[in-house]
Amino acid sequence: MDLNFFWFIILGVLLTGYAILDGFDLGVGIMHLFVKEDTERRLLMNSIGPLWDGNEVWLVTFGGALFAAFPHVYATAFSGFYLPFMLLLFALIFRAVSMEFRSKQEMRWWRQTWDVSFTVASTLAAFLFGVAVGNVMIGLPIGADMEFQGTILGLLGPFPLLVGVFAVATFAMHGSIYLYLKTEGDLQQRIQWWMWTTFGIFLVLYIFVTMATLVLLPSAVANFRDIPWAWVVVVLNVLAIANIPRAIYLGKPGYAFISSAATIAALTFLFGFALFPNMIVSSLDPAWNLTIYNAASSQKTLGIMRWFAIIGMPFVLTYTIAIYWIFRGKTKMDKFSY
Repeated sequence: MDLNFFWFIILGVLLTGYAILDGFDLGVGIMHLFVKEDTERRLLMNSIGPLWDGNEVWLVTFGGALFAAFPHVYATAFSGFYLPFMLLLFALIFRAVSMEFRSKQEMRWWRQTWDVSFTVASTLAAFLFGVAVGNVMIGLPIGADMEFQGTILGLLGPFPLLVGVFAVATFAMHGSIYLYLKTEGDLQQRIQWWMWTTFGIFLVLYIFVTMATLVLLPSAVANFRDIPWAWVVVVLNVLAIANIPRAIYLGKPGYAFISSAATIAALTFLFGFALFPNMIVSSLDPAWNLTIYNAASSQKTLGIMRWFAIIGMPFVLTYTIAIYWIFRGKTKMDKFSY
């Protein structure tokens, strides 16, 4: 396999894994303030407590692979998104700090402060991820020197903001379904209403984002003419979305969660497929696009890295599977809880 294409696929796998796994714990954070009782908020945190840091390993691995395989993309992205990336970093840090600090003191104001911090940081992180995706799709002002030539306000166009809100809604839906699987009793019954509400919001935004993409970015479907089998993914995506309310209605939340994960995987695939072979599109001149070829490391570097990926990926997958197996089942409160 072409080494450049191989690493494009690996980055897609890592991004998909992160979006699915950290997506539901970001969703839990987004929905955190919708419960009022202290015990219930602790239950929500404990549902992701053993998992969230392992989920973010996928993001760290993605960043490391991007830096090594496509250094020009990494450098250009950071020059363009420097302030948003710093905000994202603070959001991810405050999510972790909120979880660790919240129950250290019993004062009401102390716990409420960290509860708000947890929700705001989770929502902001999801929103920033979406804004970044929207900007990459619509194109950035990249010059011939591969340098970002725009402003921070230029990143806040209608389409990127719409995709940012869509990302928040998607993760909120994904997290609500996950919480239904991890809770029981009265709390679980109230979370069932969350699933329906967040799915409805997701569906409306999905339609709007799809329409906006087709109108504003006709190039996003260009690859379908050359690779028509990719329409299968579109069909599977629609079927996965349709199966979410069906599974909820039939009382099969496990199937709903699988469908939600499949939806996120399909959306990630379509994002990469729409870009390929580009990684960052220049809005100034298509000749200045950063592709998997002109922005990549040397073939020797990519070849050596491939062996590290072949050896290392099974360890990441094994760790992920083991953690989810160990902490399967309903969330309980004990002396080690958050």
